[in-house]
Amino acid sequence: MNKLFRVLTAGMLAASLTGCSLWGANDEIEPAELVDFEAERSVEVLWDASVGSGLGEKYHEFTPATDGARIYANDVEGIVAAFSLNTGDEVWETDLDTVIGAGVGVGAGQVAVVAESGEVIVLDSDNGQELWRYQLSSEAVAAPQFNRDLVVVQQVNGKLTALDATSGEHRWTYDSQVPSLSLRGTSAPLVVADATFTGFANGKFVAVSNGNGNMLWEQLIAEPQGRSELERMVDVDGRPLLANNTLYVSSYQGRLVSINPFNAQIQWAKDSSSYHTPAAGFGNIYVVESDDHVQAYDAGSSASVWSQPQLENRRVTAPALLGNYLVVGDREGYLHFLSQVDGHFVARYRADSDGLVGDMLSVNDVLYVLGNGGRLLALRLN
Repeated sequence: MNKLFRVLTAGMLAASLTGCSLWGANDEIEPAELVDFEAERSVEVLWDASVGSGLGEKYHEFTPATDGARIYANDVEGIVAAFSLNTGDEVWETDLDTVIGAGVGVGAGQVAVVAESGEVIVLDSDNGQELWRYQLSSEAVAAPQFNRDLVVVQQVNGKLTALDATSGEHRWTYDSQVPSLSLRGTSAPLVVADATFTGFANGKFVAVSNGNGNMLWEQLIAEPQGRSELERMVDVDGRPLLANNTLYVSSYQGRLVSINPFNAQIQWAKDSSSYHTPAAGFGNIYVVESDDHVQAYDAGSSASVWSQPQLENRRVTAPALLGNYLVVGDREGYLHFLSQVDGHFVARYRADSDGLVGDMLSVNDVLYVLGNGGRLLALRLN
C-alpha cells in the first residue's frame, strides 16, 4: 500500500532498500484516475526558475523557504540558490559540491542545509557565502529550523540537536528512542522563542526547552497496535502546526491531536493516519491521510466537515492554503485546487512532469512550488 513507499528499516534493510524500490515492489496499487470537472478558476504562472538538477532518485521532501523578500531552494547535488520572491530573478547561487539530504531552512540572516553525510552547512542569506559547518551524529532529512539564536536539526537517529546560529557551537541535544521500523522521514521541529516542539518515530510528541534541551512535557500521539512490526509502526512525521495558540499534530497509524501548548493538555484527538503536516483555515484543520484522502475537521470539535477521496494512492503532498482554496500536489506533478468549503475541485495544473513531493509555500496569495525536476514556480489562482 501507499505506506510502503516511505518505510525505512534498520540494519541491513536500511542499506538495501530505498523509498523508490519499495514503491516499485508495490506497483500493483494503481493511483486513482484524474476525474473530469468544470474548472472554476485558472492558474497563472507568475514566474518560474530552475534549481540545479532537482531532487534525484531517492525520496526527498525538499521544500523552499522564504524570509519575506527572497525564496531559497536547493537540489540534491549541492546547489543552493536565492531568488527574488516577487520576480523570480536569481540573487545568488552556491555550489556546495556535496550531496544534500534535506531542504533549506532560513532565519537569522542565514540559510541552512544538511549534507547526506549529516553535516550542517550554513550560508549568508545575502550572498550565499559559507559561514560555518557542524557534523551531526547521523543523517537529517528534514530542513533545519531557526529562531533568533538557534538552528535546530532533527536527525533520523532520534536526536534533536540545537546549534548556536552565529557560531555553530553545539548548545544541546535531546535524545529519543528510535524503533526498528519507521517511515522514511522525520518531523521538522517547530522552534519558537523559548521552546522547540517536535514528534518522533516512537509516536511521542515533546516540548523541549531552548535554554538547555530538557524536556518540558511529552504526549503520546500514536500508540503501536497489532501483531506485526508493520502494523505496530507509528510515526509523528509531519511538522506540528501552530494555529490560534493551539498545536495540531498528525501521526501515522495514530491520531490527529489538538494540544494546548501552555499546559500540554490534549483538547481533542481523532483517529487518523497521516505522515504530512496539517493546514488550518476557515475554522478547519486539513489533513492528507496515508491513503491520500483529503480530510477537513472542525478545529474546535474535531467533527468531520468534508472528505475528498478522489486522489487515492496518488502520493499526495501536504496541503497548503491559497486564499479561499486548498492545494495539494501529487506523484505525477499535478496541483489540485480544492474549495475549503466542501472540498470540490476548482482547478488543476501540472507543475512538474517529474512529480511533486515536498511541501509548498503560500505567501500573500501566491503559491511557490518546487518540483522533483528542480522547477521552482510562483503561481496565482485567478
